[in-house]
Amino acid sequence: MVFYFKARPDIGDYSIFMGLDKHENEELIKYGFPEDIWFHVDKMSSAHVYVRLNKGQTIDDISEGLLEDCVQLVKANSIQGKSLYYS
Repeated sequence: MVFYFKARPDIGDYSIFMGLDKHENEELIKYGFPEDIWFHVDKMSSAHVYVRLNKGQTIDDISEGLLEDCVQLVKANSIQGKSLYYS
């Protein structure tokens, strides 16, 4: 089951999707939109997090708050990543 979140209201009307295993991640890739931006912990196992931007927006339009929401989800759902930064 792919998880679905809404960004904080003060950030804007954005949908965030997260897969917890390789099967869910493959589904997200398969059915992704061109407006989706992918977040993942580099060189470690982690959830795949996608934010769906509005049509016409690019990665340059991601606000600091939206970026923070996405990276916190990725970090919180990486066993390796969490242990490096919370120990």
